[in-house]
Amino acid sequence: AHPGAPGGGGDGGGGAKGAGGGRKLPTCAEHDLENYSMYCVSCRSPVCYQCLEEGKHSKHDVKALGAMWKQHKAQLSQALNGVSDKAKEAKEFLVQLKNLLQQIQENGLDYEACLVAQCDALVDALTRQKAKLLTKVTKEREHKLKVVWDQINHCTLKLRQSTGLMEYCLEVIKENDPSGFLQISDALIKRVQVSQEQWVKGALEPKVSAEFDLTLDSEPLLQSIHQLDFIQMKCRVPVSVPPVPLLQLEKCCTRNNSVTLAWRMPPLSHNPVEGYILELDDGDGGQFREVYVGKETLCTIDGLHFNSTYNARVKAFNSSGVGPYSKTVILQTSDVAWFTFDPSSAHRDIVLSNDNQTATCNSYDDRVVLGTAAFSKGVHYWELHVDRYDNHPDPAFGIARINVVKDMMLGKDDKAWAMYVDNNRSWFMHCNSHTNRTEGGVSKGATVGVLLDLNKHNLTFYINGQQQGPPAFENIEGVFMPALSLNRNVQVTLHTGLEVP
Repeated sequence: AHPGAPGGGGDGGGGAKGAGGGRKLPTCAEHDLENYSMYCVSCRSPVCYQCLEEGKHSKHDVKALGAMWKQHKAQLSQALNGVSDKAKEAKEFLVQLKNLLQQIQENGLDYEACLVAQCDALVDALTRQKAKLLTKVTKEREHKLKVVWDQINHCTLKLRQSTGLMEYCLEVIKENDPSGFLQISDALIKRVQVSQEQWVKGALEPKVSAEFDLTLDSEPLLQSIHQLDFIQMKCRVPVSVPPVPLLQLEKCCTRNNSVTLAWRMPPLSHNPVEGYILELDDGDGGQFREVYVGKETLCTIDGLHFNSTYNARVKAFNSSGVGPYSKTVILQTSDVAWFTFDPSSAHRDIVLSNDNQTATCNSYDDRVVLGTAAFSKGVHYWELHVDRYDNHPDPAFGIARINVVKDMMLGKDDKAWAMYVDNNRSWFMHCNSHTNRTEGGVSKGATVGVLLDLNKHNLTFYINGQQQGPPAFENIEGVFMPALSLNRNVQVTLHTGLEVP
């Protein structure tokens, strides 16, 4: 028999590997002239053709050796993939556990520090209360002493007066002259009676007691201290309002005319939070107003004024009420506007590219697209470069309200203020009223500038750096968005964040 036959008989994969490696194929242990060519599924071992014809495997389920080799390799690979996935999950779980160790360590230190602070606060409160109680005892003692000393002094004076009167009366009684005695006896009798009446009932009783009527009932507090322990948040009854949220200044930022604010609750806060109320002023030092109510701790507010300073604050609430405000954070919006065309509000025929900075159209009819910025105050300037201009179309440039009609030329309704221009001249248009025809048009490579001055409340247009006609519109107020209408014969690219000409 071949030296590798016993090994091959026990592992079909090992035999196949020998064959694939160019080595001599192992022969059958029972028929040394026959190579293994089949695999007995019942016995789970490779067999030769003669085993199948004559031996005990003749009635067994057998398969081609190569096919079973591939099948078992595939099964092993699949099993290895499963083990590999579990191993990967185990590695990730170990990382998670190690992170958990770090978190437990950090949270344990936080809890220890908080516990020390809370106990120190209890001790401080008890010390302050002890000082107050000692002051009350001191005042009570001083009051009692004063009353007793006043009584001593008063009684001493009366006693001295009574003693003097008694000694005088005794001397008078010794007088043997009846007429002389009777001359003063009436007056003395009255004086003695008056002196006796001064010792009224209670005059010889202390006005205060030596006992202090101050009983400190410390037993409930001692019981509370002995019962002081950690409790689960869900067991706290009643629930208090949430504490002050902490603004995460490193995550608060501005972009163009939008601000993003982030906050969190302080560590070891046991009071539940059902939501937050974010407030923002008007960017001009005015009153705060609610801009967000919900459970998120990160919020972005869009559509603010450019070049404005906003104050923001947040508070938390739950079923017990609203907690205190956070500290106020101050955020400054951009001086100039960076924006693109807005695909979400554009007409469906508009085609945008170049990160939504380039616009054209699929239709021969004029379609409207707006910018992503909204202006309500300040001075803003942007330009549109004409990349393609075929067959003398009339693109329109300007501003519009958010609800402008988007399936016709800009300026035909009352929601847009525009200049439309061909290759020779331009017109201003609002409410389908055409005014101020001006010579000078556009072609491929031309640049159209739009100057919106909401400090002066007017709109001015430029072509290739030169003002096109007078200021197009005046006395405009409200919120405006950059706007453009064009058809498939025109393609323009938007340029923003430019200095005012």
